[in-house]
Amino acid sequence: MSSIRKAVFPAAGLGTRFLPATKAQPKEMLPVVDKPIIQYGVEEAVASGIDQIIVVTGRDKRAIVDHFDISFELEHYLKDRGKTRELQLVRKISDMVDITYIHQKEPLGLGHAVLMAKDLVGNEPFAVFLADDIIRSRVPCMRQMMEVFQQRQAPVLALYRVGKDQVSRYGIVKVKSTDGRVHEVEDMVEKPSAAEAPSDLAILGRYILTPNIFGLLENTREGVGGEIQLTDGLRALAQQGPIVGLEFEGTYFDVGTPAGLLKTSIAFALERPGLREELSGYLASLDGRSEGKPGPSQ
Repeated sequence: MSSIRKAVFPAAGLGTRFLPATKAQPKEMLPVVDKPIIQYGVEEAVASGIDQIIVVTGRDKRAIVDHFDISFELEHYLKDRGKTRELQLVRKISDMVDITYIHQKEPLGLGHAVLMAKDLVGNEPFAVFLADDIIRSRVPCMRQMMEVFQQRQAPVLALYRVGKDQVSRYGIVKVKSTDGRVHEVEDMVEKPSAAEAPSDLAILGRYILTPNIFGLLENTREGVGGEIQLTDGLRALAQQGPIVGLEFEGTYFDVGTPAGLLKTSIAFALERPGLREELSGYLASLDGRSEGKPGPSQ
């Protein structure tokens, strides 16, 4: 099998958890400090050696296309005013990687979104990134997964250990055998109760899949809400051959909920010189504030 050259980014969801902010703005464009969610994933893909990005978009997702495209007016404005640093910043985004967009008419599930990329992916293994999950690590998470793929020549899932009180939020794998941080996956359960969970290993938003997944997704029945679930396709794929999961090295940030997005934004801002001091002082001023008492506005 060849190396991984292509990555699919499903981005056609409605982002209902973030309403009303996502009524006319894609969830993937919500910022963590000053960078949209989806850019973190694209940067990881590029750092992992991927050179073709396929974004599955939906209605009202034009902002994603515009963000990664050239902005002649903005570049002219910045150049005319001598804002060199800002000009380099926006040019870096548009020069980062080649991106192709596919329009998904209806949000019919993650499995359907992946299936939409079939013709562009072709007959080769490919990566899938979910923008809701930001993973920071010395070696990019996807690069770690690629190394496992080269060794095992089998689909690879990103795995992360979660507490029992969290298993109902994730797809959880049943492990057949373990070799260090690599686990052979026997089965998986979508959002089980703590009592029913076969392990504490959750599937996060990184996958390396083989092209035979497309035929399986085409024959996958619609589940809850009329959606085609990727988990159902993966369970069928596991019947055809081994699937492995990598318990990756790195730190995981969930930006798929308002609370997670806020926590991640605060964590990233506290690392930023110039923001850290002001934000630290503000957060300290909130300690012990009496309920209902207004805090400082600046």
